[in-house]
Amino acid sequence: MIKNLKHGKPFKAPKYAYNTREIYVYCPDSQVDVISSVLSNYDIDVHFNDYSLINLDEKIITHYENIHLSDNQREFLVTATELGAWVEPLVSYLDERFGYTEVSLLKSSYFLHQKAFSILSTKRTQKAKRFIDISSALLLLFFTFPIIFITAILIKLESKGPVLYKQSRTGQYNIEFKVVKFRSMRVDAEAAGAQWASKNDSRVTKVGAFIRKTRIDELPQLFNVLRGDMSMVGPRPEREVFIKKLEKEIQYYRFRHAVKPGLTGLAQVSYPYGASLEDAIWKHKYDIHYIKHHSALLDMKIFLKTVKVVLFGLGR
Repeated sequence: MIKNLKHGKPFKAPKYAYNTREIYVYCPDSQVDVISSVLSNYDIDVHFNDYSLINLDEKIITHYENIHLSDNQREFLVTATELGAWVEPLVSYLDERFGYTEVSLLKSSYFLHQKAFSILSTKRTQKAKRFIDISSALLLLFFTFPIIFITAILIKLESKGPVLYKQSRTGQYNIEFKVVKFRSMRVDAEAAGAQWASKNDSRVTKVGAFIRKTRIDELPQLFNVLRGDMSMVGPRPEREVFIKKLEKEIQYYRFRHAVKPGLTGLAQVSYPYGASLEDAIWKHKYDIHYIKHHSALLDMKIFLKTVKVVLFGLGR
């Protein structure tokens, strides 16, 4: 099957590789049904384990768990690479093409290449991110002080209770900290126990509804950023009581704690507000993608999208 392979015509540019209708997947036979089920949600045509393939012109060849393929099958992939085909791990290909990580296909090996996660392995990247966090937080506090002051007065006038709301959240390395927000709910909001906030939540006050929609309620978290509990950009900090439930349903859910939680993040600006298990899975897809592909440019794009959310009221 290897001798018949012919030199392939490469793509004119990488963007064409991530827009092609057709892809080839090479994986153990035992994984075909699983992958087929996942890829049925994508608008692409998939060919599984087609070792009769000869023409490699502009072909996308992906592989999954190739360690369980035979020597000849792995040699087919190596030869296809040599002859100009686009060969890439399936999860990485989907990740780059769609802008989020297909977490249902992740295996432990995905996380065992720390150098592939520059935000985890490069000290210079971490120091630069911390410098940007402090500078941005101070700048935002300076410009938003009038908003902070007026919001505090309005909260106090509308309902009894403290202006600020402190709550335990899980941060980097699974260390808990107290997140600070403007109170947007009644003081008895969790009299019946912890629960996810929902759309049109009856516990939210009138002022609270406005500051949640415009994300003004998040401004006090700038002090969390200055303290080092949070970053300006990262996964949303979650409560331990919910994390324990979610990690039973979502594999590698705690990997989001490899980095500091963020005031805003890729999941927040890419996925609408929701409080179901499905919503949590989708947010996790974006969080893993962010950790893997972190860059100053990506942070800047998330900042700009966040500004659009605030200015045009596209928040919760």
